[in-house]
Amino acid sequence: MALPTEPDAPCVIGNQILIRGTLVGEEDLVVEGRIEGAITLAGHLTVAEAGVIEANLDVDSVEVRGEVIGDISAARSITIQQGARVQGNVRAPRVIINDGARFRGSVEMKVDLPDDLAKALARSS
Repeated sequence: MALPTEPDAPCVIGNQILIRGTLVGEEDLVVEGRIEGAITLAGHLTVAEAGVIEANLDVDSVEVRGEVIGDISAARSITIQQGARVQGNVRAPRVIINDGARFRGSVEMKVDLPDDLAKALARSS
C-alpha cells in the first residue's frame, strides 16, 4: 500500500538511514541521515542539521545545515548556513557562507563578464 505524498515534496533520507554508494536523482532531496559515496542530483539538496555526507556532490543547488566532507559542484548555488561544517572545494556561480559556518577548502565562482571587459582582459593576458 503506497502512502500518499504531497506533490513536489522532497525525498527525505531519515536520520537512522546510512547509504553507501552512488545516489542519482532528479528530485529535491533532504538528508537527515548519512551518505557515503557520490551524489548527482538534478534537484535541490538540503543537508539537515543532523545530516552527514562524505561524498562529492554534483547538484543543481545545495543548502548545508549539517556536515559535508567532499567537493561540491552546483549549477546554481551553494549556501552554507550558520553551524554547518564543510570540508572540501566548492564551485558554483553563487556561493554563500554565512557567519558561524565552518568551511575548509577553496571557492571557485564562474562569473560571466560583459563582452568588452572579457575581450580587454584577454588582450592583456
